[in-house]
Amino acid sequence: MIAPGSRYVALGSSFAAGPGINPIVHKAAGRSGNNYPHLVAAELGLDLVDVTYSGATTANILDTPQDEAPPQLDAVGPDTALVTITVGGNDLEYVGTFIRGSMLNTLAKPATILGRRVANRIRARVSYLKDDAAYQAVTDSLVTVVERVRERAPASRIVLVDYLTLVGPSTRPRRDVPLNEEQLPSIAMMADGLSAAFAKAAATAGADLVVSSAASRQHAIGSPEPWTTGFTLRPPGFPGAVVPYHPNAAGMRAVADLIVRTLKT
Repeated sequence: MIAPGSRYVALGSSFAAGPGINPIVHKAAGRSGNNYPHLVAAELGLDLVDVTYSGATTANILDTPQDEAPPQLDAVGPDTALVTITVGGNDLEYVGTFIRGSMLNTLAKPATILGRRVANRIRARVSYLKDDAAYQAVTDSLVTVVERVRERAPASRIVLVDYLTLVGPSTRPRRDVPLNEEQLPSIAMMADGLSAAFAKAAATAGADLVVSSAASRQHAIGSPEPWTTGFTLRPPGFPGAVVPYHPNAAGMRAVADLIVRTLKT
């Protein structure tokens, strides 16, 4: 168990930062004051340093600045007692592929008035599949992140937190999301590959693992109580607008609870 008052550094991309969940405490990063790092810190009384940043890749954790922000690893020091890590999806363009495909399919509907050929050209601009090497690269990068964290904070507890499930058993193509019966399974396959990368990295590097993907399978898009948002073209600030395909407040709360439960074991 992490002692109250201990330093907690949160690393990661948007699935940790929480864009679209009020209150937003860092606009450029899309960082919410109700993301899972803030909720975990409040629950356990920890001194939080949250450097999560929407759009981050594993390179932005390790050595590559993002906008005005230095590499996230810079926040980890010898006094760090806890580090959580949610990153890797942007290395695969996982959510970006889902958003682009949904947007292009939505735009292709009115394009059909210009002909099926035009609509099909619009839909054809997204590739939904990644090869094994891409998933292995994410695994290797996550292992490197854990190793570098351990070098900086040898006594820290390191927790890999994988991604909430977007596409689950209750997600219906064309109805819950604007992807068809051929496209939607490919998104689920990408999610499975990402989850497997986290599992392999945790086993290889000796880090703790919180499997949010499995815990949220029955809370995917289209379920009675989804933990993630669906798709919309509504711009920010417009009624009903959300950040598409990202954790909602309930999802962040659920992930925080999973992490706290892991830390108490």
